[in-house]
Amino acid sequence: MIKVTFVCLGNICRSPMSELVFKDLIKKQGYSNQFEVTSCATSRYELGSPIYHKATETLKKHGITGSHIARQIDTHDLKSDFILVMDSSNYTDVLRINEIQKEKVHKLCDFTKNPRDVADPWYTRDFETAYNDILDGCKSFLQYLKTNKLI
Repeated sequence: MIKVTFVCLGNICRSPMSELVFKDLIKKQGYSNQFEVTSCATSRYELGSPIYHKATETLKKHGITGSHIARQIDTHDLKSDFILVMDSSNYTDVLRINEIQKEKVHKLCDFTKNPRDVADPWYTRDFETAYNDILDGCKSFLQYLKTNKLI
């Protein structure tokens, strides 16, 4: 079982979108039983909040549904095989956790042909660009796992 945790600042936009996009990809490819997938926040800002409605609308537009309640990263998440953060700021925040194993932490879009931060729709209001970054990152990460014979 491969445990993957997606992380962003508040866990209401990018990381739950990533969680649901990745779950959709692995379901369609028949890998669901090989993964445990979740998402969480580096901050406490949005604890208990649902996915932001614009993120949900964007996912639905692409045929992806699901729900999530924002929560902060915890010790269970630190046991993940892969902790995939959305941007450089999240990367720095996660590495500040004493118990973290640095080799588990990656920026999601570092697996793509065009490494970058996932655009933050909270500030840009551009949920479609964030979705496209996330989809590219999730597909590339899945390909990485296949290429390296981890699945």
